[in-house]
Amino acid sequence: MIEMKVEGLTLDPLTNMPIIILKDLSSDKALPIWVGYFEANAIALEIEKINTPRPMTHDLLSSMISSLQATVKHVLVNDLKDNTFFAAISMDQNGSDITIDSRPSDAIALALRTNSPIFVEEKVIEAAKSLDLPDPDKIQSKEKQQWKDWITSIKPQDFGKL
Repeated sequence: MIEMKVEGLTLDPLTNMPIIILKDLSSDKALPIWVGYFEANAIALEIEKINTPRPMTHDLLSSMISSLQATVKHVLVNDLKDNTFFAAISMDQNGSDITIDSRPSDAIALALRTNSPIFVEEKVIEAAKSLDLPDPDKIQSKEKQQWKDWITSIKPQDFGKL
């Protein structure tokens, strides 16, 4: 497991979908994870420390976990299958370990709210280097090569926050 932090959010230049950029704490490894707009918004609100008038879903989860006298130990992006990332939330409740399946975007949003570490399995970082192109039938050959070049040379400092 490699500990990572949220470096920022950006938009995919080809699909305009939000991407969370995770960065390795001890090297220049980065992992882009494509997410939906609502999930990106939940993460952006926490990154920017913007308070909403009413609790958002991840704020509610954080409050519920605390009310149940549990803590989030860490979140782990643990798999990548068919271009879909998987994650788990590791919690402790009164000495009992609990692991909950999660979408990475939800796990990351919760980790940010609970100040919990974010880990990624090395196999996920390796598998992400060979992600399939989005809508390959609609992308011309030159654009396919540009996409491949972009995804293999991505660096955390290339991205800013939304």
